[in-house]
Amino acid sequence: MTIERQEVTPIVTRHKLRFLTDADLALMQEATLHILENVGVKFPSKKALDIFREHGAEVDDQTEIVKISADLVRKAMSTVPRYYKLGARDPSVEFSLQKDHTFFCTDGCGHEVVDFRTGEFRPSTKEDVGRMARIVDYLGSTAFFWPPVSAQDCGETSPLHELEIGWNNTTKHVQSVTLMGEHAVKYALEMATVVSGGRKKLRENPIFSAIICTIAPLIQDKEAIEGAMLLAEAGVPVTFLAMPTLGTTAPATLPGSFVVADAEVISATVLLQLFAPGAPVSHSVMHGWADPRTGNYVSYPLDARARYAPVEMAHHWNMPSFGGAFGTESIRPGTWQSAAEVALDPVMVSLAGAEWVTGIGLNRSFTLLHAEAILLDNDLYQRARYALADMDITAETIGLDVIEKVGPGGHYLAEKHTRKFMRQSWKPGLTHELDSEMKFRDPVEVAREKIAWIMDNYQVDPLPEDQQQELKKILSAADKEIKG
Repeated sequence: MTIERQEVTPIVTRHKLRFLTDADLALMQEATLHILENVGVKFPSKKALDIFREHGAEVDDQTEIVKISADLVRKAMSTVPRYYKLGARDPSVEFSLQKDHTFFCTDGCGHEVVDFRTGEFRPSTKEDVGRMARIVDYLGSTAFFWPPVSAQDCGETSPLHELEIGWNNTTKHVQSVTLMGEHAVKYALEMATVVSGGRKKLRENPIFSAIICTIAPLIQDKEAIEGAMLLAEAGVPVTFLAMPTLGTTAPATLPGSFVVADAEVISATVLLQLFAPGAPVSHSVMHGWADPRTGNYVSYPLDARARYAPVEMAHHWNMPSFGGAFGTESIRPGTWQSAAEVALDPVMVSLAGAEWVTGIGLNRSFTLLHAEAILLDNDLYQRARYALADMDITAETIGLDVIEKVGPGGHYLAEKHTRKFMRQSWKPGLTHELDSEMKFRDPVEVAREKIAWIMDNYQVDPLPEDQQQELKKILSAADKEIKG
């Protein structure tokens, strides 16, 4: 029996919620420009330093700090595309970033799983990555696949193995957060070329993208930035992600941390635009806090404004925003904490207008995978989608004729209008599944049952055999060169 996957359903809403005023955004952008011109950002890459020097930036070879004038920043930023396409192995699930649409995915890249069958805590494996890819392929809430966990059994070449097993278990767009360095990126591009059918087709239909993290405060990673340049040259989308921690690697205030993180993202974006004008780039900032009592990292205090304000900062630069959501600090799914910390996320980040968003499915601050948590977060996602969807208000949906017919004290159950619309208006979630006694079941139990059904029954057509063999050859070569 062939099981059809759910239709991809982004959150679509015309409504917007402003966190920052235009004056706020202008003030912070000027602060970012001041940092870039007067403080600078460290680029420990001769290749990057040479490109900046060639375009008139102030470069200190000793400190590796680059200072970029406001004019050069604005000139480079003018070539960033506002929207762009995310290709896929299956053309029916390609999508383009666009106004009023927010596309979600799983989060990554956790390092531990709770084995679904045994309940054992263990390091994540390549097999886990493939299993989660199939789940993402099935669900309509996930428009693309970011591996929730890493292939730790594959060592230094795990990013390449994650791409390979991802493409074999989902036909949706695949995103990597672990791909770094020129060697690994060259192999990834070679693999993507095989799957796409050529470099030109890969540029036209980029079947994968990459998250490139900056180093707080105000440093770029050599391997990451040099790999990003190769991706940009090939037309593969890149998202620069700054992850400041308030009070340690960033100022203890939200505005201060915003501008430091923004400077990191914008400086990297400027480099890519100088190197490959028009390269598709997204802007992302995902904050953490240092608990002043212990110094521990905290991702979900009471104040969550940091999750949504950076979306507006990206748009002020005329860039697409890659938003953050979900990822509760609770170690177990189905607790009050696991829902309370993330329940507003899909609503708020969509109202802020983020074009694409990561986060579905992880616990313990984005590090631990319970497979059933993906279904629980999916339920929260669907609630947000319906809450923000336009209401279809027509003469037929108002139904004045049936209201007049039933009249005061009547009943609508037997009406044709009810038979037509009742199933459309009733949207039960995990909380409204009934048992044999017609009582509501435990949502966590329902989620476990549903995730087990997907894992046992849903299959994805793998890559053609010749492509599989070619990817294995590339992986073998990468293992030999990179692992030594």
